[in-house]
Amino acid sequence: MTLSGQPSAVSSQQGTLTPQLQAVLIRKLTALADDEIILAHRGGEWTGHAPILEEDIALANIAQDELGHATLYLDLRRALDGSDADQLAFFRNAGEFTNVRLVELPKGDWAFTMLRQFLFDAYEALWLDAARGSTYAPLAEVAAKAVREERFHLQHTALWVERLALGTEESRRRTQNALDELWPHVAQLFAPVPGEAELVAAGIVPDLGEVRARWEGFVVPHLTGKCGLLLPLTLADAAEGRDVHTEHLAPLLAEMQGVARQHANAEVW
Repeated sequence: MTLSGQPSAVSSQQGTLTPQLQAVLIRKLTALADDEIILAHRGGEWTGHAPILEEDIALANIAQDELGHATLYLDLRRALDGSDADQLAFFRNAGEFTNVRLVELPKGDWAFTMLRQFLFDAYEALWLDAARGSTYAPLAEVAAKAVREERFHLQHTALWVERLALGTEESRRRTQNALDELWPHVAQLFAPVPGEAELVAAGIVPDLGEVRARWEGFVVPHLTGKCGLLLPLTLADAAEGRDVHTEHLAPLLAEMQGVARQHANAEVW
């Protein structure tokens, strides 16, 4: 697996960014990519183990799409600072990753995986939908491309959550347990990276407060109304930053980065 793509056709608009805005945008693009890389790895862990063959293929395709989105973000970063996507993905340690903790939790059972993917897909689809209006044309172009795939992901996982919640007593119990475990982690999706307010003021990235309001307006009625699940009493705030991880990230990276680190000088692998 490699994340290096073709040089992106980023417009000359990057030259209009101040050094400060450029530094914050690099931080934001890296955080977006890290979310996608880690979630894709968790999705990939189901390859060959999903409940049915059709879903085995579907989830593998979703994971591949998430990696594709990570590549888009890292290509935007490369245009700003010349960084290498593969180096960022495979040669950073856990403390250097800036993904949210939601995506690094172990894959759990099928209900846990589908519910986590649904919560993230809703966030990503709405963020990308808003980012299509970015004043930074390269990001607007990426958002317009990725949002189509993300809408499909969301449709797929929303149906799975509904099916599991309204299925058997056992599937409902597992789905409710997954919601209880995941809900305290979702607030971090809407926590800005340091300096992000400047990007919002410049119209470069969406306001996460507005994205969160749309997310809650979609996710909560789906979970409670359509699926009949019970929300935990409070939606926890993201008290710690993206540089604080669970004990699960380091072993995930050890597996994900193993081949690349064993053959660090390989050009094709």
